Amino acid sequence: MSETPLAIDVRGLTKRYGGRAVVDDVSLQVGQGRICGFLGPNGSGKTTTIRMLCGLLKPDAGEGQCLGLDFRREAAAVKRQVGYMTQKFGLYEDLSIRENLDFVARLFELPRRGEAVNQALERLGLQSRQHQLAGALSGGWKQRLALAACLIHAPRLLLLDEPTAGVDPKARRDFWDEIHSLAAQGITVLVSTHYMDEAARCHDLVYIAYGRVLARGSEREIVDGAGLSVWSLDGEQAGAWVPRLRGQPGVQSVVAFGNTLHVAGRDAALLAQTLAPLRREAGLQLQPGRATLEDVFISLIDGARDNFGPDAAAGKRS
Repeated sequence: MSETPLAIDVRGLTKRYGGRAVVDDVSLQVGQGRICGFLGPNGSGKTTTIRMLCGLLKPDAGEGQCLGLDFRREAAAVKRQVGYMTQKFGLYEDLSIRENLDFVARLFELPRRGEAVNQALERLGLQSRQHQLAGALSGGWKQRLALAACLIHAPRLLLLDEPTAGVDPKARRDFWDEIHSLAAQGITVLVSTHYMDEAARCHDLVYIAYGRVLARGSEREIVDGAGLSVWSLDGEQAGAWVPRLRGQPGVQSVVAFGNTLHVAGRDAALLAQTLAPLRREAGLQLQPGRATLEDVFISLIDGARDNFGPDAAAGKRS
């Protein structure tokens, strides 16, 4: 990524509310034409970060550039080149698809407004529904409309905040096909998501928890760099072992997937020692596994410090 020009290059990004840093000294670099997955639990600071990048929130600290512009001093210029898709559908439900797109085109003062609206309708396959009220659309169609509105002014950077929440698997797949098509055209995408299958479709990943970046890199780099040892425990009665394994020496997380448990820890020898007696249990199979993104992220959040804990208000850092 170092050879790719950076569309986002910010350092020390910080935002405080009530004395607590909800975004704490975050640095973020995203290459032009790359899809960067922005991951983390609810309340981790993803939305606040995105809003600061597109000029909707003023940071308390931080410096850097978006699209070659100072993201603080030139926020208005940045906004004109960014498409921002919010978590909640933000268009007018009592207007039709076409009317909503025409309204957005007016906001951006596009010179050939009708042509821009027609192109947006065609690009996202909305022509046949263009006169339908937005409030009558399903989640997947609302998502298409929101993306069309984001793209109508031909932005160079898309900031997408959990854009696929609440839509069906096919709509999610179609959406990601479109995102990859946009990236192939040189548009940069920063997208927050909770879905691990979507994270795997990103070129780069940044994981944030309690306002701080805990991991960054490609999926493989993050998994390999976590240093997790993982074992799979299979069997119809495997689920009964979840409460018995949690908190045992070397066990950092236990996650059930059907009749299989993923048991992970950072001390490979200690974890293997704890699990060894299970080899003698009838109906259970124990074998080495490979860490997944979900294993890594559970491990990261378990080891992170809550920014709403007792030390946070005093500004202490661990």
